[in-house]
Amino acid sequence: MKIYLLFPFFSSVTFVVAMLLLKRATSFRVGIWRTSFVVNIITALLFLALLPLGGPPIDYSLMWQPFVVAVVFFSGQVLTFLALEKGDVSIATPTMGVKTICVAWLSVLVLGIEIPWELWLSAVLTFAAIGLLSIRSGRKRNGKGLLSNEPSHVGRTIVIALLAAISYALFDVLVQKWAPAWGAGRFLPIMLGMCGVLSLGFIPLFKEPFGAIHPKAWPWLIGGALFMGIQALSLVTSVALFGDATSINVIYNARGLWSVLAVWLVGHWFHNTEQNLGGEVMGIRLAGAAMMTIAIVVTLLS
Repeated sequence: MKIYLLFPFFSSVTFVVAMLLLKRATSFRVGIWRTSFVVNIITALLFLALLPLGGPPIDYSLMWQPFVVAVVFFSGQVLTFLALEKGDVSIATPTMGVKTICVAWLSVLVLGIEIPWELWLSAVLTFAAIGLLSIRSGRKRNGKGLLSNEPSHVGRTIVIALLAAISYALFDVLVQKWAPAWGAGRFLPIMLGMCGVLSLGFIPLFKEPFGAIHPKAWPWLIGGALFMGIQALSLVTSVALFGDATSINVIYNARGLWSVLAVWLVGHWFHNTEQNLGGEVMGIRLAGAAMMTIAIVVTLLS
């Protein structure tokens, strides 16, 4: 077994914890821009821990490389939180599992790696899984178990999550392509620092200042940001140090299965109401997540 695959496995678990915490924070109307700002700043600070890894002297003529990667990562973060705010954790997270297939395809286009037939099969299974995740009942159960006519935003959530997956896939491939020449102790802290600077552009978009955030929201927001930063640090560092972005994302994709199980089993701890959709809908989502997992296994075997 490739020991470094333990890093994306750890990230797959901590990502779901982060999503549940941040989803809880959204109930206090923190807003996507303030959430993104806090997460990006905390993530940038966490990546400073890689500075001791060092690297060769910086070639300032190549500073455009970490900047491009920062923009891609920045876009993926915004799209992830937008999907989280507008939709359900048990749909957004499994749908972002398409990232594995996107990484494989982009590896062909950017890194010149040949696609085996197993990846074609994984692609079919992945899109079938998204089809299952998009199935919903016409009505949604409220907190009292009664059916209501509350509209669902499944389709919009899936589209946003797909765009997030593509952004993150391009991010991983570019890190695998450019980080080795820089060294993980140079490329990643610089790139996340740029991402933090880009996040300053969120400030004019704040509907209210940070002081207006409800005091009860802060533990959820900070906790979610820390877990999001930790999972990113574990995942991205493994890609930068070991390459093999496709296999790493195969393992990381287990987050889709963990998200459905977490929502179903402990979602109420976070005041998550997705389990009120009923056993039928959650069962279909679990089947979609399971199919996504099979696609992961097939990809790994390739």
